[in-house]
Amino acid sequence: MSPGNVADALLRRWYVLVAALLLTAAGAYHVVRPAPQYVGSAVIVLKPPVTQNQPNQLTNLQPPLAVVSYAVVQQLQSPAGVRELSAVGVHGTYHLVPRNSGTSATPRYLIPSLQVQSRASDAGSAVAAVRRIIGVYVRHVDALQTAQAVPAGSRITASVLTSPSAARVLGNKSRGLAGTTLLGLAGGVLGALWLDRYALHRRKLPPGRRPVPGPVPAAG
Repeated sequence: MSPGNVADALLRRWYVLVAALLLTAAGAYHVVRPAPQYVGSAVIVLKPPVTQNQPNQLTNLQPPLAVVSYAVVQQLQSPAGVRELSAVGVHGTYHLVPRNSGTSATPRYLIPSLQVQSRASDAGSAVAAVRRIIGVYVRHVDALQTAQAVPAGSRITASVLTSPSAARVLGNKSRGLAGTTLLGLAGGVLGALWLDRYALHRRKLPPGRRPVPGPVPAAG
């Protein structure tokens, strides 16, 4: 198809381009004026019990603690865990992300810390969801130890390292506009060309091979 044929097809199907332009304008409006979104986050860590040799719990973090934390995360990400979180009012998007120690020499997920994130339309709801997730996480840690009859003085405890807080999500508007414009332009041109080719092909069919509309039902 030559450029001239493409131009003629676009002129014949100008209404497809207009529809694509309207859809692109609507999409661009949502990119420029997006609905507010906030991400609440907090960091919690599992700490071993206090002993005479290690009075500071943070200096005695061991890999098995990270394994325990990951086991609880798996419980919360299971269908039963999702239902449990929903029952306490956690809805929408949330993430439980095991954190690294921050050094290249330390194996990944050695430190038993966990970042809890929740996305909501306002800051208060995002922070509240994070607090509820932490509450359920702590209950699961206690339930694991209760099932093993661990004495109170020898129990692992969960501590909040970073208090729950919320920050607004700010996207890149220029990239969003560029992507929306590109998608609208490509969709409009391809849609117009496809419709024009379909109409021309249908017009060339013999009368006997053209699709016949079905009978119109009689009015009751």
